[in-house]
Amino acid sequence: MNKKVTNGTIKKMKTEGTPISMITAYDYIMAQNVDEAGIDMILVGDSLGNVVMGYSSTLPVTMEDMLHHTACVVRGVNRALVVGDMPFMSYQESTQQALHNAGRFMKEAQCDAVKLEGGARVSEAVYKMTQAGIPVVGHLGLTPQSVHQFGGFKVQGKNVEKARQLIADAKELEDAGAFAIVLECVPAALSAEITKSLKHAATIGIGAGNQCDGQVLVCTDLLGMSGGFRPKFSKPYANLHDTIVGAVKEYISDVQGRSFPAEEHTFAIDAEVMQAVQKE
Repeated sequence: MNKKVTNGTIKKMKTEGTPISMITAYDYIMAQNVDEAGIDMILVGDSLGNVVMGYSSTLPVTMEDMLHHTACVVRGVNRALVVGDMPFMSYQESTQQALHNAGRFMKEAQCDAVKLEGGARVSEAVYKMTQAGIPVVGHLGLTPQSVHQFGGFKVQGKNVEKARQLIADAKELEDAGAFAIVLECVPAALSAEITKSLKHAATIGIGAGNQCDGQVLVCTDLLGMSGGFRPKFSKPYANLHDTIVGAVKEYISDVQGRSFPAEEHTFAIDAEVMQAVQKE
């Protein structure tokens, strides 16, 4: 399928039972690569705070950070649907603030949709956005912007009350117009129940089992680019950390041994020119 993916495409994939693939990306080159591979959706996540900027959480990420990186990704994509992640305090103050900043994503970054965290408390904002023509992805379960409220990164929906609340929140987001909902760190059986309860909104799981309508992984986790902590729900499909470190070590060795650059990497000059220069 080479046609541009839209929110309508995602809704159709849910209806037909076609699994949806999603990945995070934060720059032009990575966007080009994953788009060429055939990914359905790219999330420019506020996880760039951790992955790109070195923060311990997503909370310090600004609108300007997100707009900059989302625009970079959009320029590298031909087919995938690009979702810009609304950062902390870009939508929590009021529905008007949320609508304004979602509009900035569409106008300045030129992405295809926006994502925001929360259920019932953001449903009015989701409704206003979709009424204004802005496609919206919801996010339930472990919502990283609320990490301090949760008391850390913990699986969500493990008791009856919280499980019921997640189901209700998902339905409310769907009713408000969200075309997809990320479910993060939600027990697999509960994610399957949420997925079954939704008629049109596709569920995109991360640490939420394989019965969701789709899956999302952080690109650096998928590619094994870090030698440090890796979440339980992540699966590395490559070991680029060792490849990169090994390549740089080989480069350092070549530089120190003066074997790089070799003749094939250099430019020649006429001997007569050099002779003239050396006589001066």
